[in-house]
Amino acid sequence: MNRTSPTPMQTRIECAAPPSFQAWLAQSGGSLAVSTYQAGKVAMIGWDGRQITLMMREFEKPMGMATSGDRLVLATRNDIWMMANAPLLAHDYIQEQPGRYDALYLPRATYHTGDLNTHDLAFDDDGLLLVASRFSCLARLTYDHSFTPIWKPRFVTDLVPEDRCHLNGLAVRDGKARYVTALGTTDAAGMWREEKATGGVLIDIEADEILLGGMAMPHSPRWHNEQLWVLNSGAGQLLQVDPSSGQSNVVCELSAYLRGLCFVDHYALIGMCKIREKHIFGGLPVQQRYEKLICGVAVVDTRSGEQVGMFEYTSGCEEVFEIRFLPGVYRPMILNLERRAAREAITNCDSSFWLRPGNERSNTPNADSTSERATGRTTLPPSSSDATVGPMQQMGNMLPDSGN
Repeated sequence: MNRTSPTPMQTRIECAAPPSFQAWLAQSGGSLAVSTYQAGKVAMIGWDGRQITLMMREFEKPMGMATSGDRLVLATRNDIWMMANAPLLAHDYIQEQPGRYDALYLPRATYHTGDLNTHDLAFDDDGLLLVASRFSCLARLTYDHSFTPIWKPRFVTDLVPEDRCHLNGLAVRDGKARYVTALGTTDAAGMWREEKATGGVLIDIEADEILLGGMAMPHSPRWHNEQLWVLNSGAGQLLQVDPSSGQSNVVCELSAYLRGLCFVDHYALIGMCKIREKHIFGGLPVQQRYEKLICGVAVVDTRSGEQVGMFEYTSGCEEVFEIRFLPGVYRPMILNLERRAAREAITNCDSSFWLRPGNERSNTPNADSTSERATGRTTLPPSSSDATVGPMQQMGNMLPDSGN
């Protein structure tokens, strides 16, 4: 389905969603947010009760994401975006189609960190944590500086912007940062690249020791259902790891470089990437095992290791960085600051309003004015420049990019 013709600056993105993925998403109880820094987009994949919907929004190098309640946090090239859902305003985001969206993620604050090469984000008991890969450390945000370092691997001797071990992944357990992944145990700028196929490690922060080594560019450690999981990315494997012994079990193997992992009950949602260039990613086991690699999101039943569904980018997007499941949200919208609507949407703890020209009350007695609803919403159509990606019913439908 082709709703719009791309401008020269746009990238045409084609996707495929076979019936198995549609069936899974329909019963999942939510929707997906997917970041891809290669395409410069955050995708919101939803279900409108009849079919899959896809909406793409442009950000500069979107990477790690974290959620907490109605909050969605996004790492980009130079910033950390704090967003919050305004569900009352979502209903009337498009006046001609009320109810098209049931969630509206609005920018609420931006931390200007500079280029930390921020990878994973996660919430612990004390707030937001980020993996500052350029400085090989875990960090927190601060009003006074680009970041505040709170932990680094013991084999990294200095806090300098040299990406010495490519620290990238973070898992929180019982409210505390507990496990991280790195692509090597090296202590010099970019040295981890020399043994990228076998030098990856999973580190237990509390014990200050390597829990599992010998991995191929691992990413995305996660603690779920009292179990530890990690992606052995360069081998295309999802691993389950015993945190007491360090023994690992291969849950599944996929024909992709893996990055981005979240869980919905006993299902794992796994980001799948192609390998675009050889300098960093060449010579990995997954390339030797599979002739063709796939980009998209795989749904895997962790009880059996069976892939039960897949959303695939067939053109215009070659990598996924992170996936977040949005429970209770079926038709999400997300705004960047290029959208006028982001400045017209006003919320407080009691009510929400659209501050749009058609909603302004006249000072003239008896003049017609837009009435305020009991929910505190006022309504007006968004600007005509706003665009969204249309619904998708069949495998192979064309989906235009609406990020610009």
